[in-house]
Amino acid sequence: MLGSQSTGRGGSDAGMDAAAAVIFDLDGVIVDSEIWWHEERVAFAAERGLRWTEAATRAVMGANSAGWARIMRVRLGLPASDEPSIMAAVVDRVRERYAHGAPIIEGALGAVRRISATWQTAVASSAHRAIIDAALSATDLVATIDVVVSSDDVPHGKPAPDVYLEAARRLGVAPARCLVVEDSVNGVRAARAAGMTVVLVPNVTVPPAPEAALLADHVLDRLAALDPATIPLRTRATMGSSL
Repeated sequence: MLGSQSTGRGGSDAGMDAAAAVIFDLDGVIVDSEIWWHEERVAFAAERGLRWTEAATRAVMGANSAGWARIMRVRLGLPASDEPSIMAAVVDRVRERYAHGAPIIEGALGAVRRISATWQTAVASSAHRAIIDAALSATDLVATIDVVVSSDDVPHGKPAPDVYLEAARRLGVAPARCLVVEDSVNGVRAARAAGMTVVLVPNVTVPPAPEAALLADHVLDRLAALDPATIPLRTRATMGSSL
């Protein structure tokens, strides 16, 4: 049975109306890497005489590795047998970028470290696990985050709730007591479907669709401004509101 752990960080000392854990998306929330993914997909397509558009990038946001590789293959008109090589090529390109440092969003690392000192924390990302590990290593957050989950670890990527539910399960915290930080409409949908309270922090480089702000429970202009203690959690009465 899920319940908060008595760890002294968002554990049994927190009231039932307060968050017991904070779950962060990675790309666009902690690291400004959405543009990297777009650029590498553009380059992959261009090398084959094809075109990758911003609309195509929006279509893959939130999908797990198998999902975005399939979307890329279909959008580019490539054969189904190319999906594994598409995934490998793009992942390798992005991972190589992290070998030279991370595009850290201003104030994000300080916010994550500050929050993790009081609340249990997780990263629940649609990125390939190799990319998540590279990003956390490049940002020196490996020892800071309690739980890391990739959408590749679960049956369905965002906007399905699977990755967030798995993060809550591994944390030992009820979904209703998890606060999620997201930057995309598919991420917001996933968190809400998981029964969690979601804070949208729009990414400046790759802004979310306008509906993301409408679906989110709260909107902040920067992660550094987040204080989980001041964020009201969704009540049972609001859980049934439309997604």
